[in-house]
Formats: sequence, structure tokens, C-alpha cells
Amino acid sequence: MNRTSALILAERAVPRYTSYPTAPHFTSAVNGAVVTQWMAELDPNASLSLYLHIPYCRDMCAYCGCATKATKRDEPVENYVKTLIQEIRHAGALMRAKSVRSLHWGGGTPSLVGADRFARIMQALSEAFDLSAVDEHAVELDPRVTDEAFIAAMAAHGANRASLGVQDLNDHVQVAMGRVQPFSLVERCVGHLRAHGINAINFDLMYGLPQQSVADVATSARLALTLKPSRIASFGYAHVPWMRAHQKMIDAATLPGAAERIEQAEMAARIFSDAGYRAIGLDHFALPHDPLAIASAAGTMRRNFQGYVTDDADALIGFGATSIGRLPRGYVQNAPDVGHWRRAVEQTDLPIARGLVFSADDHARGTVIERLMCDFSVDFGAIAAHFFGRDDYFDDALAALDVLAEQHVLERQGRLITMTEAGRPFVRLAAAAFDAYLDHNKARHSVAV
Repeated sequence: MNRTSALILAERAVPRYTSYPTAPHFTSAVNGAVVTQWMAELDPNASLSLYLHIPYCRDMCAYCGCATKATKRDEPVENYVKTLIQEIRHAGALMRAKSVRSLHWGGGTPSLVGADRFARIMQALSEAFDLSAVDEHAVELDPRVTDEAFIAAMAAHGANRASLGVQDLNDHVQVAMGRVQPFSLVERCVGHLRAHGINAINFDLMYGLPQQSVADVATSARLALTLKPSRIASFGYAHVPWMRAHQKMIDAATLPGAAERIEQAEMAARIFSDAGYRAIGLDHFALPHDPLAIASAAGTMRRNFQGYVTDDADALIGFGATSIGRLPRGYVQNAPDVGHWRRAVEQTDLPIARGLVFSADDHARGTVIERLMCDFSVDFGAIAAHFFGRDDYFDDALAALDVLAEQHVLERQGRLITMTEAGRPFVRLAAAAFDAYLDHNKARHSVAV
């Protein structure tokens, strides 16, 4: 693949494919009454994954793409936790399925709930569900607002993985992106985690940030490696001010262009690989003994709204405003506005705002896209035969795939496609060839790399 082709491909806008169909296609046809029925239908022996969304931060970072809001006061967090506990109890009462396999806290900044409220939420979860089989309990942390007392509470209630938002470790980039976080804070947080027995530690790093150079990315990567995280996610900053108004604080003229973003991604990948980390999927790196690296090698890794995961639970149940879940019948999303979410919970209704009912076509295309995003290779003819008894069902994708093959992004042998080494960063473009909704999608997406 020549550099010109790479630059053109890198600037194409496509979904991140943490789900299929993607969230812009959810509708209000899936509401609380529908999801109440779906939950009641769950097999009592079904395994569950639980996600808890805490939509508050102390300050709003200019680059942030998450569903969160800034608050300096403690009262909104306390009120939110009270409602969250009500929601947990109500949902637990609706389902015969109780066995939880994984638990994930995201946001926002989950550590803002503090040690005592964390314990109260865990108590509600343990009363509503069976947590005895949980093998991964992960919490996303902002090192700036995470104290040792909270980490001790995490450990006391079974948390065994932490994900730290590091992003960049250069002073001038931190100022430009609106998140000043000295390395010493990250180092101290990691020290507290390990002192309390939490040794599975993820770092989130970013490229494509304002005023960030290739050398800055290299500095951040090498400095982060001195703390020996078990996993690293190296994300490209998605500048989507039409979706996240606070990103307008970033001057688009200070953002790296497509060529530099590619160089930044390649530099970070090279540094992590040289340090012994295995490249996992599109943007993750893990030490060989990490469960994600093992699942990737075995072909059992999954992709969902938390990114690349080892979780293979039968259902994902989301709690909190804007959280997304997946049941066997379809996707569900809670009301994004805290007020609407709270009123629904207080009326003992599920606070569902929208969702999507899976069709057979959705299941099949979602399987192709997930395997491609996870494995960089998929036999879409075999998947078509499995779902529909005919191997030519996805042949509408051949024209787009052959264009990518001509550009050396992928290789195709019949209905088996494999991303080339140079084409791996563009795997979202190959996934888009199977997206039956994309041509009709008016939503705008982030660039491919």
C-alpha cells in the first residue's frame, strides 16, 4: 500500500464497530415495557455481565467523547447513587437469571462515588444478583481524583482490574487537551493499586491530540511502560464537536493531520511490541500472560461497548443514565438525561430510552464484523452458510472488498478475507463493507485511523 492510498483511507469516516448495528440506528420502539419482557424471558441459567455508568467528573476534559458532565458538588453524585441502587434492585427483581460473570464500572469518573457509596452499590448488587462467579471486576479510574481509600474499597469488594485514563504525559499536550495530569499522579495510583493486590492494570493512551507530535507519543509510551501495565489501549482521538460540544474548545488547526496520525499510531505500536506486548485487535496491546492476549490467540476475544473483552456472558445489563446493554433479543439503552432516567426509576419502570430488535441479518452481519474486528480475518461464506444455508448471502460486499484488495488492505481467497499487515489499521473499512445500514446512515463518524 503506498502512502497516498493510506492517507486517503485514513480520512474516511466509519463507525468504530463496538456494536452492530451501531447506536445511531437505535429507536424508541424498544422501551421499558419491551425490555421488561426480554429480561423476564432470560433463561435462569444465563450468565450476566453488568455495566455501571457514573456520568460525573470533577472537570470536563476538552477531548472527552464520553457521556459525562462536570460537577464540583457532592450532592448530585449522592442522589445519583441512590437512584442507581433503586434501578439495580428493580432490574434484579425482573430476572430469573442471577449469575454474574463480569462487572465493569465506567463513566465519567467512577471513583467520584467514594469508598462508602461504592460499598453501598456493591451491597445492592450482591443482594440482587449472585456475584460468586465473577472472574473480572474492572473499574475505570481518573488518577487525579482517586485516593487510596477508594482503592482499598475496590479491593475489599472484589475488584481485580483497574483501567487508568493516562492519555498523554507531555505537559504542553495536557494543557492543550484540557487535562493536566502529572506522571507522578499516575505512578502513585498504580502504587496504591498494587499495594492492595490489584495487579491487572490497563492504561488508556491517545494519539491525534492537539499539539501532539510523533515524539510526544513516543515519550508518553516509553514513560507509561516504566509502570508495567498489563494492557494498553492506544486510541486515536475522535474529534466530533458536532456530537460533543465541549470539543469545540480544541482548535482543529492544532490537531495532527492524517499522515502524522498514522505515524503516531505506528510509533506507539512499535514501542509496545518492542517491549514484549502483543498487538490485540485494532488498538490494544497486552502482555502475553494477560487474559486478553490469551483470548486473542485462541480466537475467543469479543468486542462490545467496552472495547475488546474476554467476556462471553449471555447478556449485558447496563445500569445508570445512558448505559447500553445487550440481551438475546436486542440492544437497549437507558435515558441519557439523568433527570429522565431518575424519573423512570422512581416510577419503578426500566429507564429505557431506545434500542434495537435483532433480525437474523443483524446477527449474521454482526458476527462477521466482530470476528473481522477481533481476528483480522473471517470466512464470511462459512458464517453465511451457518445462518442461512447458503454461502453467497454476503456477496453484496464483494465489490467494496475487492477495491480494498486492490489497495493491498486485505487479501481475498473466495469468501475468506484476511487483512494485510499494512491494512490492519484500516480494518473498520473492511467491516463497513458488511454494514447494511451504513449507506442510509446520516450520522457522522470519526476518521478510520
